[in-house]
Parts: sequence; structure tokens; C-alpha cells
Amino acid sequence: MPITHPTLVDIDIRSYSERWAADQHTFAQLVLPLSGEVQLDIEGKGDRLNPLKGAVVVAGAWHAQHSIVENHSLVVDVDQAAIGHPVWERIADRPFTDISPAARKLVEFMHLSIAGRAAPPSLLQGWLPLLLDALMLEQPRPQSRLAALLAHAEANPALPWTTESMAQFARMSVSRLHALFQDELNTSPRAWLLSRRLNRACELLRHTCQPIADVAQCTGFGDQSALTRAMRIQLGTTPAAYRRRGQEPGTKIQ
Repeated sequence: MPITHPTLVDIDIRSYSERWAADQHTFAQLVLPLSGEVQLDIEGKGDRLNPLKGAVVVAGAWHAQHSIVENHSLVVDVDQAAIGHPVWERIADRPFTDISPAARKLVEFMHLSIAGRAAPPSLLQGWLPLLLDALMLEQPRPQSRLAALLAHAEANPALPWTTESMAQFARMSVSRLHALFQDELNTSPRAWLLSRRLNRACELLRHTCQPIADVAQCTGFGDQSALTRAMRIQLGTTPAAYRRRGQEPGTKIQ
């Protein structure tokens, strides 16, 4: 199949199937998940993408992707040679990047702007430098008053965390806790905790034979039904289906 050459910028909303699909093209590609989770391998490096983590595939790089859950991603194809931006010099060694709050808002705006219709080329070319700059922004890490709380909660997801107990651990009011989470992570304490618990549960389902009820208990969901409900809502699957698909012949697990 001949390699196609896009215009300076092309943008689309795409979904990936359970089947691994390998590809290589002469343009760069930004993969920015809107929902669900996508496993992406780039030149031997693999990671799982989600709405908080994206990837940049430089021109000529072999890559393959698949997903065992319902997913949607904003995909931007870029004529790399036509854009003089310093990001290309930095991205080869770190193709997977956290999506900062600033970048997340821009991605959501782009999604809303193109939903169901084609965006004018001039608008797309205006977005691209902003998007690349936003993706390269470092996440705020400075003397954060949340640092100790985040580390402790992530290491101990099974503790009976509530917004109040998180605020107490961080030695601040509940309102201040919400404000810091919004400013630094662009989310709420409850949503952040749920995402950490789900990530940990998914890791255990992929890499261990631990009973699902035990996975639910040790990741803070309490029981199997609570974990199943959370995975249905957030990932569009169940713990049993997630584990089963990950163990099917030909399925690659990192």
C-alpha cells in the first residue's frame, strides 16, 4: 500500500480495535485519547494511553496499536518536514507524554470544534504550535502541598479514603484541597483517586491471577460489584472481560 502524504495538518477522531495494527508513514502523528485506553508501541517502546497520557509518533517510526475497551482519540497528522518546531528534537527519546491540564483543555476544545464537521485549514494550523507547546509543558511539581498526599494515597489505594480524610492528611481544608487539585491536576480529589484505583486494578488484572474479589478489595473498591460498576462506567468493560481479552492468544501485554 503506498504511503499517503497529508496536507500540512490533518485531524480526525479515531477508535482502535482489539486487533494489533502496525503502520509507518512519512508524517508525524499526535495521538491524544479522549476516552478509554489504547496500548501503543513505538519502535519497541510501549505504553498505555488514556485521557491523561498521549503520544507523538515521529515520521518514519514503526508503531502498532490496539485496545480491548471502547475508545476514542483525537489524532493529528503533521507534515513534520514543513514545521520548524523544537519539539521534534526532543520527542524521539520520549514519545509518550503526560497531557498537562493546559494541553487537556486545548484537546477538548479541538474535539468540540471539529465534532461532526471539518475544521478550516487555517484554524488547524493555528492550533498546532499551541498544542505542541502545551504538550511540552512540564507538569507543576514545585513544593506542591499535594505531593505527600498523592504519593501516600497511590501507594495505599485500599485505605478508606474520603475527601475529608485526604484533606486531613494534607493538613488543609476540604475547599482548599479541591482548589489545589483543580489548579495542579485539573481534576477533583474523588476523580483522581478513582483513576489511581482503576489503574492499579487493571495492572493486577493484567499481570496476576489474583481473584477479582481480592483485586477489588486491595485497590479500595471494597467488593467485586463495585469494581465491576466502576470499570463499566469508566472503561466500558468488566474485570472478567478485561482479564480474559488480555490473556487471549496473540494479545500483547506490557
